[in-house]
Amino acid sequence: MPKSTVLLPAKALQPARPQFSVAGSPPTDTSTRALAPSLSGQQLTAFVRQLALDPRSWSELVEHRRDRWWTRLIGTQSLDVWLITWPLDVATELHDHGDSWAAFTVVEGELVEHTAFPGGRRLSSRRWRPGSVGVVPPGDIHDVFNSDSRPAASIHAYSPPLQSMTYYAQSGGVLRPTRTTTPESTNGWAP
Repeated sequence: MPKSTVLLPAKALQPARPQFSVAGSPPTDTSTRALAPSLSGQQLTAFVRQLALDPRSWSELVEHRRDRWWTRLIGTQSLDVWLITWPLDVATELHDHGDSWAAFTVVEGELVEHTAFPGGRRLSSRRWRPGSVGVVPPGDIHDVFNSDSRPAASIHAYSPPLQSMTYYAQSGGVLRPTRTTTPESTNGWAP
């Protein structure tokens, strides 16, 4: 799959950075302060929601291609943020995010998320529209895809940054791991 990595200077993203407390500290501008080692799901949700509200920080980077495409918006020791575009009928496969929290928001089009219940016997489905924000706790298994007639784009944040993703297949009503990827195994990272 094609990929591109663009690390934007903190100033370019400054308007989109939310003001919030990390680990009990007073509110601070995250563009001038190192983030705590890990953000909670609630903090990631607030972060992606605020980032999506400032399209100047990401809209010029959107590229709709025949395959899923992504670019890194932010990469720190405690946070990875990606812009991902989705052509029609493209999915990620069922996967987890290892020990990382994840939050995502749709900024164009619509996406559908399937989340596996414990044991993998059933999947719940939810449609995400622009402005809606999803959170994925560490170890949860889900799949995201574009079933809409238009291309979609979304912003995804991970904390701590992804170190592994395990992919799953349903077999006999049970989820079974099929492979695990790491930044090293993929020659860089592909969320």
